[in-house]
Amino acid sequence: MEAEGVRHRTVEVARGVRLHVAESGPEDGPAVLLLHGFPDLWYGWRHQMAALAARGFRAVAPDLRGYGDSDAPPDAGSYTTFHVVGDLVALIADLAQPQVFVAGHDWGAIVAWQLCLLRPDLVRALVNLSVVYHPRRSEGSPLEAVRALCGEDHYMCHFQKPGVAEAEFALPDMRHLFKKVLGMRKAAPLILPKDKTFFDSLDSDGTCPAWLSEEDISYYADKFEKTGFTGGFNYYRCMDKNWELSAPWTGAPIKVPTKFIVGDLDLTYNTPGVKDYIHKGGLKAMVPNLEDLVIMEGVGHFINQEKPNEVSDHICVREAHYGEGHRGVHQEGVRQEPRPHLALHRRPQLRFIRDARDKLLCVFLHRF
Repeated sequence: MEAEGVRHRTVEVARGVRLHVAESGPEDGPAVLLLHGFPDLWYGWRHQMAALAARGFRAVAPDLRGYGDSDAPPDAGSYTTFHVVGDLVALIADLAQPQVFVAGHDWGAIVAWQLCLLRPDLVRALVNLSVVYHPRRSEGSPLEAVRALCGEDHYMCHFQKPGVAEAEFALPDMRHLFKKVLGMRKAAPLILPKDKTFFDSLDSDGTCPAWLSEEDISYYADKFEKTGFTGGFNYYRCMDKNWELSAPWTGAPIKVPTKFIVGDLDLTYNTPGVKDYIHKGGLKAMVPNLEDLVIMEGVGHFINQEKPNEVSDHICVREAHYGEGHRGVHQEGVRQEPRPHLALHRRPQLRFIRDARDKLLCVFLHRF
């Protein structure tokens, strides 16, 4: 099912690498870069694209390298965060705007954190979903940390073996595959027992989630039947390479103004140590301009699709225009100054969202 009002084009971002880019909204509107995760596509942001366009923003959602209609370099080493951030820097240059707003989910959130770390001059503000920022630690690599916390059977370790994960994902019924993956809701790390495959370990039964249509499932199935999943797996296979290459940024904070949103059933939120890191000041210490922290109750991993309206409102509820001499107003503890800008809290505002009635209409993105 094709989203309405979406334009498609390709942009050359590196030698031999062209990204498929979906856009909506006015081309002269402030750009919002939307970054998907695994196993996803630009399509995962379709609801937010419509909401952004309706508010005058230019929504820009690429298929990241290795996904969908974008190029997929064959070398697994071509999927480091430096390669992917380089793609985004080139894409931002193509947009001909000095800065963009950014939102990321899952691996897209990881890439967004790294974009803010490496090129904060290009990012006005960030809304990240599901995956928190962990700075590089000199004590050991990410996979060593995963093994220490969750053991060798964690799915990230499983994805390291070329060909093994690909064989498991080469199911004859790709539609059933996506219903299983998108429907998972177990509030725990994804561990694969020795006698089970990835899909045997999921808690979902393959029923289409209520927040997806059969047409949505068909879109994913058709695209991944053509491309396979190796491009996505290669992001995991570069985790330790990213650590090796990023030594100069050991312990570095993210200073871009940020909002973080996660569902309380998300497997990432329920990874050992993550809740304490979020709620006891660890995330705030490493993201000092963390403006808002939102925990959505009863919501799983694919939060931007499960709760599309709420996430859209958090990203871009309204633009603020102030005339000269306006005294500014207060809303929910955020002071809006005469010159529109992203106001910052000294402490992140923690919200628990139970359903649509509790939607927070929080001013986050302003049109400059």
